[in-house]
Amino acid sequence: MTGEEISGPAGPKLLRLVSFVGAAVICTAAINKYREYERNTIIKQQQQQVVETHNSSESVAVPKTLK
Repeated sequence: MTGEEISGPAGPKLLRLVSFVGAAVICTAAINKYREYERNTIIKQQQQQVVETHNSSESVAVPKTLK
C-alpha cells in the first residue's frame, strides 16, 4: 500500500461536483432574495415614518382663519 486511493470512474465524482455547485447557486440566490426582501421592508418602514411625521406636523399646525 502506497497510500494512494484507487479511483473509480469519474462519473460519480463529477455528479457530486455538479450537485454541490448547483446547491451553492440555489443558496446564493435565496440569500440574495432574502436580503432584497429585508431591504425593501426597511425602506417601506422609513417611508411610513416620514408620512406619519408629515401628517402629525400638519395636525399640530394652527389652522388659518379667514376674515
